[in-house]
Amino acid sequence: QDGITEYIGDSNWDVLTEKPEVWSKAVSQIFFSLGISMGVMTAYGSHCKRDEPAFMNSCAVAISNSTFSFISGFAVFATLGHLALLEGHDSVSKLEYSSFELVFGSWPVALGTVTGGEHFVRLFFVMLFFLGIDSAFSFMEAFLTVLHDSKLNLDRKWASIGLAVSAFLFSLLYASDAGLIFLDTIDYYINFVMLFVGFLKCFTVGWMYKIEEQIKSLGAQIVLTYIATTYLSIIFACCLWFGLGGVSSGFVGLALSYGVGMGFVRHLLARKKQANPAQTLKGMYYDLMLKNVMDLRSDLSEVVGYIPSIWCLLIKHFIPPVLLILFFLGANATITDDAGNTVKEFGHYGNYATKPYQVLGISAVVFAGFFFASSLVFPRLYDALHKKEESIVEIEIIKNEHKSTETQAKDYRDVQDKAEGHLA
Repeated sequence: QDGITEYIGDSNWDVLTEKPEVWSKAVSQIFFSLGISMGVMTAYGSHCKRDEPAFMNSCAVAISNSTFSFISGFAVFATLGHLALLEGHDSVSKLEYSSFELVFGSWPVALGTVTGGEHFVRLFFVMLFFLGIDSAFSFMEAFLTVLHDSKLNLDRKWASIGLAVSAFLFSLLYASDAGLIFLDTIDYYINFVMLFVGFLKCFTVGWMYKIEEQIKSLGAQIVLTYIATTYLSIIFACCLWFGLGGVSSGFVGLALSYGVGMGFVRHLLARKKQANPAQTLKGMYYDLMLKNVMDLRSDLSEVVGYIPSIWCLLIKHFIPPVLLILFFLGANATITDDAGNTVKEFGHYGNYATKPYQVLGISAVVFAGFFFASSLVFPRLYDALHKKEESIVEIEIIKNEHKSTETQAKDYRDVQDKAEGHLA
């Protein structure tokens, strides 16, 4: 009972404002739990029927995951409360369990206290083994789907063997005596990268879709100024927030910089209207702020069914800025080192040694950054990963068949309505 109380009864909500970087870590953990920004959901989704209800499926996956995590919290804290009672502590916080020790340390000890506990401990680790295999399936599928569907057209069997062997060799690092430290460090830095990858994905969907049409309609200066106003104001606000040490200064900087930028955008739109009186300011604002994502929603709805209108606002004007702010929050997080000094958590995570732990973790960030930067500067390097022409043709055929079926059904309904009208 003490553990449950610690879980939902005596929560310290002040930490959300005193240590805002916990938001960044929480979101990155949800990303990992759901497989977001890792290609896993994209790969699984590609195996669904073309007209699967994407919105309903997404809600089902997200709600199921969060519900399971919430229920698991009761199991973990109930176990910790039992251990605290056995060790004579009056609070769960006095137990020396954190991170991976919550699973690998607390549960085996608690299970070992019951009759025949050693058998339950064995079953517990067998379960963890199968959970690991299941996670490996999802990560491998993300790679395999890309490799198989690309112009490389690799055979799935040999690609699976090559990927499994490579992953096995890399994972030997985690089987060493320092394996948990390596795992904890890599987990932190990879989750850190996932926030930025998530931002890039949402930015691409919300801002880059049909940007050519936007530029053709409004001009490159207006479109690019609006993008710069939105994101440079956020970066400026974060600099004030972390530099001056107050969130209020960040909000003031955000309001001022965004207001000045949007004032200039309006000036450009007014000039555009003078040059073309047929256009209205309201219409131009709509083209600039929402039209591309509304078109995307319409295009997707033709295939995957209902998508709420609020999705358009979220994917363009809410999620990308929030993820960017969370990324900067994570980058600005501080910890106290062994000497008592306050240092940036990035590069000093867990107070682990710089070599090899921090170096390996930062290398993972640099590795991901290299792929991002090289794709911008030399996009042709990744031409081989483009979807093969046969797949594109198959998609168009299915799309046309889908439309033809809908047309035939509509024609049938029209004929049926006319027949009923004549009978009446």
